[in-house]
Amino acid sequence: MTGMQTAPYQDFARTKLGFEFKDIQLLVTALTHRSYVNEHKKSVNEHNERCEFLGDAVLELVVTDHLFRNYSEPEGILTSWRAALVRTESIGAAGEKLGYEPLIRMSKGEKSGSARARAQILANAFEAVIGAIYLERGYDDAAAFIHKHIISKLENILAEGSWRDPKSHLQEVVQRHDNVTPQYRVLDEVGPDHDKIFTLGVYAGDKLIGQGAGPSKQAAQQVAARDALKKYSLDN
Repeated sequence: MTGMQTAPYQDFARTKLGFEFKDIQLLVTALTHRSYVNEHKKSVNEHNERCEFLGDAVLELVVTDHLFRNYSEPEGILTSWRAALVRTESIGAAGEKLGYEPLIRMSKGEKSGSARARAQILANAFEAVIGAIYLERGYDDAAAFIHKHIISKLENILAEGSWRDPKSHLQEVVQRHDNVTPQYRVLDEVGPDHDKIFTLGVYAGDKLIGQGAGPSKQAAQQVAARDALKKYSLDN
């Protein structure tokens, strides 16, 4: 890529990451999806999956190290906290806030794909950027990036209780407050079989207490349970 083509990536590094890349191609690669390589085989031969592989490992190590050093909870609790911090939704939201989505190189088909697919691409790119920072600047700068954009969310996660499995948590709450077990029912399903969206409601007896949508019934149940938990929190 020419200097003009890489300028937006260097601007992003300077303004959002706080430094310039000596090897800007690392960042370009971190923001290149496999589908783009398939469309530009003559001019591009590297995508971000190797950087993602590295970044995923660095992310998990930094988060694990922070939790181990700062909390005395048992392994099972710390594992749940870590999972909440590094799940696709969390890192995808961090990537969206950083604003690098316009810089991600992907095929025309992926650009017009489902919101779910684009969210996964955004999350994968976030991990790849971590890998690029690690290669360019080393562990300390990669860790600082992770602390700023991921670990900083831990306080809210703990305050909201969103690290807990929402279905299990909701069952405890509903049984305590209403002396019944919550039940899930399909309210709607739309879209083709390969990209279907389910909407489910969760009920306490005959009362609808929450609803949510997702690419599977299990995912929709999780969203519905979180919705119900928010309402119980507001009502009590």
